[in-house]
Amino acid sequence: MDWEDFAQRMASMARDLLAQKSVTATLERITGSATKLVGGCDAAGILVLDGRSVTSLAPTEEMVTAVDRLQGQLGEGPCFDAAREDETERVFRIFDLTAAQTRWSLFAPRAHALGVGSMMGFLLFTEDDGELGALNLYSREPGAFTDASETAGWLLASHAAVALSSARSHAQMEQAVATRHMIGEAMGILMGSGHLTEEQAFDVLRRYSQDHNIKLREVARRLCEHGTLA
Repeated sequence: MDWEDFAQRMASMARDLLAQKSVTATLERITGSATKLVGGCDAAGILVLDGRSVTSLAPTEEMVTAVDRLQGQLGEGPCFDAAREDETERVFRIFDLTAAQTRWSLFAPRAHALGVGSMMGFLLFTEDDGELGALNLYSREPGAFTDASETAGWLLASHAAVALSSARSHAQMEQAVATRHMIGEAMGILMGSGHLTEEQAFDVLRRYSQDHNIKLREVARRLCEHGTLA
């Protein structure tokens, strides 16, 4: 492993990640970079686990989505272990999926049947509501990932976690601004059509949201699109 070259490429990737304009673009750069920077990595993806619900993000190929789906179906695998509050390990490596596994006895042979020879997983983020995100790296060959591969993957995941956090925060801020603008526009419609004050218009939106169990931004969107709440 040429660590000087790796450091230069990692620095370039870190700058590139922060320059992306969306969360989706950031995720795609992360997984694409993994296949180029980590020795033995043939494919990569980001798995989001919410309870027992599994979502695949930015998979570099279909095999990644299939393996993520398998973890969700079995309720077993590296990401489910990472989600446990009492689990301190945040990096997982399955050296050889062709060999018998005691830890993931159901998952391992079925993942191998999907074309995986070895894999690694790195925790990217956890949320208070139980959501977890992990960067998973796959090789078609057994024993493809070395200690150097794991170190490289951990370094990449660390940079990726920072970039992803920044991208998600920016996206949330943009959504909040857009929601505020839409609510303001909806209030303007009510104020103009019903001769209401600002406070009264907001109260109409709020009551409709509560009575119909619909989020406030969705109520505002409907009013802006259709001109009425009926």
